[in-house]
Parts: sequence; structure tokens; C-alpha cells
Amino acid sequence: MPTLPRRIAHLDMDAFYASVELLRYPELRGLPVVIGGRGIHQPELLTDGSRRFARLRDYVGRGVITTSTYEARALGVFSAMGVMKAAKLAPEAILLPVDFDAYRHYSRLFKAAVRAITPQVEDRGIDEIYIDLTNLPDDTPTLARRIKQAVKDATGLSCSIGISPNKLLSKICSDLEKPDGITLLDEGDIARRIWPLPVRKINGIGPKAGEKLAALGIATIGQLADAEPALLQEHFGRSYAEWLHQAAHGIDERPVVTYSEPKSISRETTFERDLHARRDRALLSEIFTRLCTGVANDLRRKGYLGRTIGIKLRFEDFRIMTRDLTLPEPTADPVVIRRAAGECLRRVPLEKKLRLLGVRASALSPDSASQEAVESPQGELPL
Repeated sequence: MPTLPRRIAHLDMDAFYASVELLRYPELRGLPVVIGGRGIHQPELLTDGSRRFARLRDYVGRGVITTSTYEARALGVFSAMGVMKAAKLAPEAILLPVDFDAYRHYSRLFKAAVRAITPQVEDRGIDEIYIDLTNLPDDTPTLARRIKQAVKDATGLSCSIGISPNKLLSKICSDLEKPDGITLLDEGDIARRIWPLPVRKINGIGPKAGEKLAALGIATIGQLADAEPALLQEHFGRSYAEWLHQAAHGIDERPVVTYSEPKSISRETTFERDLHARRDRALLSEIFTRLCTGVANDLRRKGYLGRTIGIKLRFEDFRIMTRDLTLPEPTADPVVIRRAAGECLRRVPLEKKLRLLGVRASALSPDSASQEAVESPQGELPL
């Protein structure tokens, strides 16, 4: 049998977190909306049934934006930007708190809808997947429309899809016609559609590599494709230089990987203000318990047990410290996880204020027996 040409799709949900919030608050459609607030920024339900929303101008703190609607992006407000900086650009933008439970729910829905069409799906995060369409009978445009409609029916949300011979090109393509776009590309389109793009459009070229390429006079993917391999090797080393050359020419043989074992499961949170081990003991204890509960719930939902429990701390001076404890038996019990994490915490000098606290379970093994979820105990932080 002749080998079929590969058809690899990259599906990216459009402004995912913000779009989920617009399902909940449809009156905000068409407005600049920013996700990145705290619990105090929950909309207030008024007596007439309408809602009062927090505005970006009222935010005080050092949080960062998780995502924003396209209307907010038009004002220069993007993910990973500091909220205070964003407030200067779009003070009247609506500010909503983050709700990861809701986002994970809709993530599971859209992925299940795609897997009902084909199981050849690689999970790449909460809002994106790769899909191998090579062996499906329908033509490519029909498949793209069918997948988009399935996602829409399951979630009420739109997505953008790029389809090409490989993952690298499809990742680029899914971003070209956002939102709600379909971009189809074959090898003959690379020079016309890919080479004029900035080099940073290639997934794997980060800020530092982008700066080094710019210093060499290489700004576009086409210029990178024309660059002498010896020049690239001189500045980036042999392995990365070879990858840059191949990526610029649209070469990527990576398969769609439908299953991989996670190495660890973790939860962490960055505080809006630095917390003191003694003065903020009650608040830290509550957060610590919630993180342990979250890790336990994640383990159970994914069908794993963890044998090594660890913590991660970032102090006010940005120094990071970790501690681990290996248990006699693997577990997904929140009581056991919190006790082990507490033992780790006792081994850390807590003289400086904390910026971040995290809990991690590693050395994972499949949980062969289904377990009923139990409520996590409220305990006191061992400080």
C-alpha cells in the first residue's frame, strides 16, 4: 500500500479562558475583558438582576494577566502582562477572576468531542491539541469543518485549526486566521505563507534566540531559511543550528503522540502579597491544605498514585527552595499527602516572607483500584 501524505492538524481554542467566561456573562461580548483578578473581583449581582463588574483601573497588586478577549488585545493587553501595567493601557476593561475548574471542564469537553471523531489526538495543554487526520476518509476542508462544529456543539466555543504535513507548520497555521479560522497549507505554500513571518512564529524559538537572530540580521523565517548553516552553527551550536535550518524549511517528522505517562502532578499558587510564616499562619495553612487537596483530586481524576511528595517555595528575594519525601507506599489520599508535605515544610527555614507555595506528587504509578473522593481535612500549617 502506498504511504498516504501526512495531514496533521493543530487545534487551538480561541481566547479560551476569556471565551469560557463570556459563556457565563454573555453581556460582556464585544467588550475588552481581562482574566487575572482575584476572588474579590467576582461580579456583583444587583437587585434588578444585572451585574456590576470590576474594572481594570481598580486593581491593586502584582498579579499577571492569564488571558484577554480580542477586544482587549486590540488595546495592547495580552497574557503574562502585569495587571497594573494593563490598567494603564485599558483602565475601563472588565476584570474577572480566574476559574481554573471551569476551564478544565470545558477543556475535557472539547477534547472528548474531537476524540469521538478520531482517537489520534495529542494533548498539548488545556486549550490545544494535535490531531493526525492522515487515515481518515474525508477531504481536509470537510474534516476541519466537522471538527470545529463538534467543538462548537460540545462547548459553545470557537476554535482555530491549522492543517499541514507536520506539527511545526500546523502550529504556525492555527494562529494565522484567528479567531474561528481554518488554515490549510502544503509544502508548496511555505515560501509564500510561512517565510514572510517573523522567526518567533516558530514554536521553539524563544526571546533569547530571537534576539540573537535579529543581531545577525535574521528577522523572518525566509531569512532564516537562507542563512548559511555554518553561521547558525557558530552562534547556536550544531544541534540547535540544524533544527533551525530544518524548521525554517518546514521540516518536522515528529509523530502525533496519543499517550504519555506524566512524570508528576502539581499545584502551586503565587500570592498577591508576600506572606509571613507566623503572621499569616492561618491563611498559609488554608492555602497549603487546598493545594494538597487539589493534587490528590488530580491524581484520582487521572488514575495515578504518587509515592514522592514534594513542596516548592519561592521567597521574597525570589530564591526557590524544594523539599521531597518518599513514602513507603504510593497514595492519592489528601490526608497522607498533606502530612508528607508538612514534613517537607518542617525541613525549610521560614525566616523570609513567601511569594509562592507549591505541592507536587511524583514517582507516579497507575491506580488499579477506583477510589471514592474524600474531603480533605483542615489542618494547621506546621510552622
